[in-house]
Amino acid sequence: MKTVTIAGRKLPAIGIGTWHMGDQNRLRKQEIVAIRAGVEAGARLIDTAEMYGNGRSEQLVGEAIKPYSREDLFIVDKVLPTNASRQRMERSLDRSLKNVGTDYFDLYLYHWRGMIPLSETVAELERLKQTGKIKAWGVSNFDVADLEELFNVVGGKNCQANEDLYNLGNRGIDYDLISYQVQHNLPLIAYSPVAQGDSLGTNLTSNQVIKEIATNHGVSPYQVLLAWTIRHPQVLAIPQTSNPKHAKENILAGEIKLTSDELAAIDTVFPAPKKKVGLEML
Repeated sequence: MKTVTIAGRKLPAIGIGTWHMGDQNRLRKQEIVAIRAGVEAGARLIDTAEMYGNGRSEQLVGEAIKPYSREDLFIVDKVLPTNASRQRMERSLDRSLKNVGTDYFDLYLYHWRGMIPLSETVAELERLKQTGKIKAWGVSNFDVADLEELFNVVGGKNCQANEDLYNLGNRGIDYDLISYQVQHNLPLIAYSPVAQGDSLGTNLTSNQVIKEIATNHGVSPYQVLLAWTIRHPQVLAIPQTSNPKHAKENILAGEIKLTSDELAAIDTVFPAPKKKVGLEML
């Protein structure tokens, strides 16, 4: 299975996303089983955020990981822009830690840019790292210009990852951001890597090329989409599903290796951008 190294940890290149999870009580038991199915299949990174259901996703993750050794997992959480200040971040972090039921996060991300100066946010992230409550920090929804600014801030080069929207139907960052991150040895965490169950209007799974490749590999079209997303050496994808069977299939997609001909065929029907486009976000 392909791996990606983030903050010194070698991780399977497909983790578990939890956006939209924890919101419906009728699905709670199934969602817990789905997260555990992903872990049993080999996933180690689980991604959540204080924004997701106002903490309900964090609480769900906390319950789901109880059977496992904490050291075996890599938990990612995120702080909202309004809480990314010297005055508010630690209080926000403590609340998230309590929700998940852990003493630390392996990676703590600045969810997206807000009004607080980047220098203040980075300084507080660095301070919190010294407390041991976070092992490392990163950013989310940053483009090239944002990263350039970040790297010029004191401590900014200690950023360990950037999490952005990336899938076959939303591949604007292929123009320059991915190559920029490779140049700076900064891993990308790809959220919505199967376009939220192919619900974003690009009809990826019904495309004939994708279906033929899936048939050739004996896998589902969604697994092909995941294999495509992690084709770069430093990309880790975090698909979300409440279906335990799909959760296992997601992780197993990390074993699929697409050929150069298959990648070329995909590029023909879903071409890479030829000019800079604004960073896409959900």
